[in-house]
Amino acid sequence: MVHGTSGRTVRLTAAQAVVRYIAAQYTVADGERRRFVPAALGIFGHGNVAGIGQALAQHHDRLPFVQGRNEQSLGHLATGFAKASKRRQTLAVTASIGPGSTNLVTAAALATVNRVPLLLLPGDTYATRRQGPVLQQLDLPGTPDVTVNDAFRPISRFFDRITRPEQLLTALPQAFRVLANPEETGAVVLSLPQDVQSHAYDYPEELFIERDWPIRRRVPDAGEISRIAALIREAEHPLVIAGGGVIYSDAQQHLTDLGRATGLPIAETFGGKGAVTEDGPFRVDGIGLEGSPETNRLVAQADLIVHIGTRLTDFATGSQSIFENEHVRFASINIVEHDAVKQGAIAALADARLGIAALSDELADYRVTENWALRVSDARSRWSATRSAALDPDVRFATEEHPEFPETDAVLTQGQLIGLLQEHARAGDTIVAAAGGPPGDLQKVWDATGARHAHLEFGFSCMGYEIPAAMGARLADTNEAHRVTAFIGDGTFVMAPTEIVTAVQEGIAFTVVVSENHGYQVIRRLQMWRTGEHFGNEFRHREPSDGAASHASGVLATMLGRLDGDYLGIDLAQIARGLGAEVRAPKTAADVRAALAETRDARGPVVIVVPTIPHADLPGSELWWDVSPAEVSVDPDTEANGRLDEYRAGLARQRWHG
Repeated sequence: MVHGTSGRTVRLTAAQAVVRYIAAQYTVADGERRRFVPAALGIFGHGNVAGIGQALAQHHDRLPFVQGRNEQSLGHLATGFAKASKRRQTLAVTASIGPGSTNLVTAAALATVNRVPLLLLPGDTYATRRQGPVLQQLDLPGTPDVTVNDAFRPISRFFDRITRPEQLLTALPQAFRVLANPEETGAVVLSLPQDVQSHAYDYPEELFIERDWPIRRRVPDAGEISRIAALIREAEHPLVIAGGGVIYSDAQQHLTDLGRATGLPIAETFGGKGAVTEDGPFRVDGIGLEGSPETNRLVAQADLIVHIGTRLTDFATGSQSIFENEHVRFASINIVEHDAVKQGAIAALADARLGIAALSDELADYRVTENWALRVSDARSRWSATRSAALDPDVRFATEEHPEFPETDAVLTQGQLIGLLQEHARAGDTIVAAAGGPPGDLQKVWDATGARHAHLEFGFSCMGYEIPAAMGARLADTNEAHRVTAFIGDGTFVMAPTEIVTAVQEGIAFTVVVSENHGYQVIRRLQMWRTGEHFGNEFRHREPSDGAASHASGVLATMLGRLDGDYLGIDLAQIARGLGAEVRAPKTAADVRAALAETRDARGPVVIVVPTIPHADLPGSELWWDVSPAEVSVDPDTEANGRLDEYRAGLARQRWHG
């Protein structure tokens, strides 16, 4: 085979070729050139140590390597880095075969769902097959060509199994093309059989010349933008829903200017938190199941919804029950047509920044009606008062007024803890949350104006994302004056704290604030809402069995009792201290303020564990969600309290918009 025009080749293993190629790729966006993949993360095993491991060791000066503790967490770290880099950079993650590779499946799904670039290099079983079944091989008798890595196929935007070294000549450029395309990006997987990683080939030298990948902005069609502007002018109660695409496009200031100039009320999704950069009469906070109830009431009244850079998932739409105006119409600006046409929207396929700028020009002389502006202002005032009362950390929470709340030594609610974090936050700071109560509460009350960034991953709602993603966000932000904080519950902390060790090893300065409320409380809340009974969600000791007969023996026979005993005495601070973090364990508002101030300039990981009062929730969103109670139950609460009737009433409000 003749390679290129020069014909010069270099003999490399497949793994060496992968590493050298990755190290030579750059992105160019708005005139700024960056290394596309500035580092690799991983854990070595027999499936990648002699191939990719050798190549990374040989070329460590081209592609630095970070040793991790759990492959899934490393995938989340890379995704957090890519998201904080606004999809202009990512990190590569390598794993051994078998469980090392399948540990990356969750991370791949999260990246693909959220349309964030992630490069995965999992090892795979031998391509030659002469070894017979090898350690960690699936070994299915009817499909010998299937390996566990085939699990990546439905959750990746690009998947290729490299069974010959020369396949990299086409696979690598295709992989990076997908990573660089905002319309297609997500998890990109190059599955690397462990033998092929070490096989050599004469690669053309041109393959390893530095290459720039432009992050393109789709230019709006003038006619499409004009149609949307006309819809806005015709509407009595128009409202904008801003998603993460606004932030990835660096369109926050353009959107804010549009709101200020026109008075169009702007609500934010989880991904769009921070899309509006300043407070004003047009900013109406978070939307959806964990949004402000006042925002949701405005959405219900709106006769035109303009959704920009969002996928409009069921959390934002209340499972398609939030748009109650019988005459509501939809318009959209999005780079992905699949999302742009949701709700039957009049769509403009465009980059958010360019699309908003063009729409602003079309609406140069436009203002919303005084009636609509007044309704928006009243809603903002009501929510501002409610929010302030819920977040005030210096108001003693009266547990005696709520006898259902368990007695703990906590004196703060989770909302009050958020109030303290809000009080501490400065311009440039980032707060990260992903699953459970924290992201929902932040969506409802966090003020992300003034360059206080909110990194809320709720596309996949993945516990365990927060700590490594905060580390990734820290790596993406080189300004040491900025604080990056992962805000999590104790459920997430006990699930996946181990990348704190990586942060200690690499000197990654970030903060973990743990709201210790003794369990998976947001799911308990959902459980109580839909069944009236809690089961298996709090961190409690098991009560003694009542002596009923059991088919089980040994320890299993003692598990008939329910998990309704005292709370477990988990020492989260000691765990964090054992992992190498600097630790604080404040209880009062004054203690939390002091802990945040004392650790702001720490040069490594900090963990702040704060006991919070269980079941003390922020005001609800007053929105319905399609989670069905059991239609048949022996629990009288399920029927006596009308839960099934309430659910069916919600079903009646669901609408198809086309």
